[in-house]
Amino acid sequence: MKETISNRLAAVREVMRREHLAAFVFPSTDPHNSEYVPDHWKGREWISGFDGSAGTAVVTMTSAALWTDSRYFIAAAEQLGGTEFVLMKERLPETPTVAQWLGEQLRDSDSKEVGIDGMTCAYSMVEGLIGELRKAGGLTLRTNLDILAQVWTDRPSVPLNEVVVQPLNLAGEPAREKISRIRQALRGQHADGMLVTALDDIAWTLNLRGSDVHCNPVFVAYLLISSTKATLFVDRRKLTAEALASLKEAGIDVDDYGNVQKGLKDYFEYNILLDPDSVNYTLYKAASSHRVVAAASPVPAMKAVKNDAEIAGFHEAMLRDGIAMVKFLKWLKPAVAQGGQTEMSIVRRLYELRSEQPLFRDISFDTIAAYQEHGAIVHYEPTEATDMPLKAEGLLLIDSGAQYQNGTTDITRTVALGPLTEEQRRVYTLVLKGHIQLDMLTFPDGASGTQLDALARKDMWAEGYNYLHGTGHGVGSYLNVHEGPHQIRMEYRPAPLHAGMTVTDEPGIYLEGQFGVRIENTLLITPFKETAFGKFLRFEALTLCPIDTEPIVREMMTDEEVQWLNSYHHRVREALSPHLSDEERAWLDEATKAIG
Repeated sequence: MKETISNRLAAVREVMRREHLAAFVFPSTDPHNSEYVPDHWKGREWISGFDGSAGTAVVTMTSAALWTDSRYFIAAAEQLGGTEFVLMKERLPETPTVAQWLGEQLRDSDSKEVGIDGMTCAYSMVEGLIGELRKAGGLTLRTNLDILAQVWTDRPSVPLNEVVVQPLNLAGEPAREKISRIRQALRGQHADGMLVTALDDIAWTLNLRGSDVHCNPVFVAYLLISSTKATLFVDRRKLTAEALASLKEAGIDVDDYGNVQKGLKDYFEYNILLDPDSVNYTLYKAASSHRVVAAASPVPAMKAVKNDAEIAGFHEAMLRDGIAMVKFLKWLKPAVAQGGQTEMSIVRRLYELRSEQPLFRDISFDTIAAYQEHGAIVHYEPTEATDMPLKAEGLLLIDSGAQYQNGTTDITRTVALGPLTEEQRRVYTLVLKGHIQLDMLTFPDGASGTQLDALARKDMWAEGYNYLHGTGHGVGSYLNVHEGPHQIRMEYRPAPLHAGMTVTDEPGIYLEGQFGVRIENTLLITPFKETAFGKFLRFEALTLCPIDTEPIVREMMTDEEVQWLNSYHHRVREALSPHLSDEERAWLDEATKAIG
């Protein structure tokens, strides 16, 4: 891999030399600002070898660096080893920004021009970078070059996978009505129309699904909405007859994917809403001939509040996922004790059990099966090179999920495979306490996740522990496993929480080189009560799966926390038992028995 990366850097630098560029920036996103992208746009991974979902690679004529967040510090250090790339750990005080680093690297460079593909970066990101580069030494930014088109000789094509209809009984609202609600929201923002670029927003709006992105049931397209018409820009070869009929019924025109810039040029309304954090720089500038209303898209907030059909689908999907998880957990410890199991072998086993469930379509992300020290790597995924044999001792962290046609699941369980150290038990119990404290919280309608986050951390903070990832994210309805705009995290996120939203509860503690613990359920926000002080909300755990009680230090738990755990396990047992064999039911009874 070191030689491959070296050759790729040489090819990029040759184009940079011809184009008189001093540096080129490779983001992780695609023209739709996606978190997970089709292979065609994985340029940052291609040039650096780092395959995490977040990061920015920067190449100059003499140096290279990669920025990523704390989830990937360990993995990135390993994957970048032996290459020119220097790891830049984001959010640490000693880490320079991309612009600061470039200002230093290019101080004596003849060229002061930096390149980036404006189709793959949000407008706000590019505008921010332009300002920062100017301050860092008078550097300028060129945005009209797709350097990968010249150097990536075996570049995958843009996907052509089939687009299918999400049935109304699962979607819960016709596409025509969703577009009507979007237009109403646009009028409230004094906008005549908008360009929808986020793939999951388009899939949700039109009640269509695809498979263009690994683990995410979306398809590559743009949706241009005006006050009287709407046009889907998509490769027509992807659309089934049913999908075409559905679009026609909803009053949606179809045009070629590559014609979106022409569509913006021909847009006839007075103004257009463009979300600067979502629409890419090139398309944003292409629409600038109209009056631009720079504002957040109304679609994510609408999509985040699930309707009755979607909520019912979530309950059914979580039931099926819980059945698969119980079958897996019942199998796991005896299989490990017999020997021959590895991280990768249990990933395959869990996939097999999920695939047996009705309406299973795929996994919702690559399964994290992390044994002992691998558990400290927050987004570790086992590979042939890292696969570790499992022993009847220590902790195994399993973060996984599935795409069922009626809902998306996301669950983490940390399991004791055998004897544990006292530190492992103490850390496990602190994480469990944080999980429970957040789940038990009641809070005012409209509170933000930032205001709730400390509940999951307060007990571990008291012991000097912390974690740097978010505590919770939204989950799509047979859509992306990571969904916003709401989050629960330390960093300020003002998006309000409302009844009908889904959100995960996943605190963790990670000790590098030793082990990691994370416990995660997907929750539904539900009404609690209304008083003179307003509406109050609470959480309902959608996930149905036992939480391992073996590592718990009972003395560290409050009576209220124990009561929550026993009540949760009672609900899990009541829900899953009718769908299990006698042996599986007996195992579940033991796994969910009350602790006192």
